[in-house]
Amino acid sequence: MLTSDSLKKYAKNCGADLVGIGPMERFAGAPQEMDPRYIFPDARVMIALAFRIPRGYLRGIEEGTQFFQYPAMGYAGINEVYAPSVLREIACFIEDHGYEGVAYRNTGGRGPVSDMTGAGPSESPEMGRRLSHFESVSSGKPAPDVQFQFRIAAYICGLGEIGHSKNFLTPEYGPRQRFAFILTDAPLAPDPIYKGPALCDRCMACAAECPARAISKNEKIEVVVAGEKIGWGKLDEWKCFYAYMGGVKSINPFLPNDAFKDVPDGEAIMRGEKNVSPEEALKIQKIARKYYPDVCGYNCAMCGGKGCIRACMVHLEKQNKLANKFKQPFRKRKPWSL
Repeated sequence: MLTSDSLKKYAKNCGADLVGIGPMERFAGAPQEMDPRYIFPDARVMIALAFRIPRGYLRGIEEGTQFFQYPAMGYAGINEVYAPSVLREIACFIEDHGYEGVAYRNTGGRGPVSDMTGAGPSESPEMGRRLSHFESVSSGKPAPDVQFQFRIAAYICGLGEIGHSKNFLTPEYGPRQRFAFILTDAPLAPDPIYKGPALCDRCMACAAECPARAISKNEKIEVVVAGEKIGWGKLDEWKCFYAYMGGVKSINPFLPNDAFKDVPDGEAIMRGEKNVSPEEALKIQKIARKYYPDVCGYNCAMCGGKGCIRACMVHLEKQNKLANKFKQPFRKRKPWSL
């Protein structure tokens, strides 16, 4: 007999670090093109699988001496190799019990709306962050490929909360995990929404240490999910994007000082001071990749989550809020900056 307990035990044996289950009704109010109920209308629950990013993956970037390993293993390795393998095992396990398991791995940039900002074709020229052509297969159905917000889905499945940075925080690992999901018609008992001790105390370390100043300290985005009001700091996704791929000199030792000499306002962009447009961000991406190629098809994650992951993690560990304990603190020296 398939139960929530047996499913979670099996998923963890397969390699998932955390498992949560949420009823599909909690997605009520989601826009059609971001509502997973259209992917599998008969699904009863969603299963969220969290895969930890080992703290050691961030060590090289923290020291400023090895930048390849984090994007290779913390991004590509989890999203492209490890999580899909675990998804298959669990989907087969569910099918062996007579139910359907619809796997959903990371799918960035493969929908009718931008997976970064939610903008559609008439709202933003976000080349590469959404499909260029799409149409609904029948009346009443959204256009493919339907995507959904992973952080909201993880919240719906009871794994934790969304922090001020917009990163998802779990009581086990803070911001150090990536997610994958399974939709199933199996009658599994859901988990409650997380009601444990608050993880994010709005310390603003994420905003203070973000090299692109992409996280607002004052403006907040609020939504209602499963009857609960949740919120996070307003994020400038395109400033975040170009810092993450290495467009800010202070966190990129591979970027020459004159790399943006032919870009209008190039010096301000390099200092992380300009609100860049999508076109500018994508132009900067091409330049940055000349000096440090993409990693396994992924951007180089040059900032290493300086504010939203590392600063947040350091603060949460100092507050003794995380279950994943270490013998030594992560940050032993003042963070470097060029």
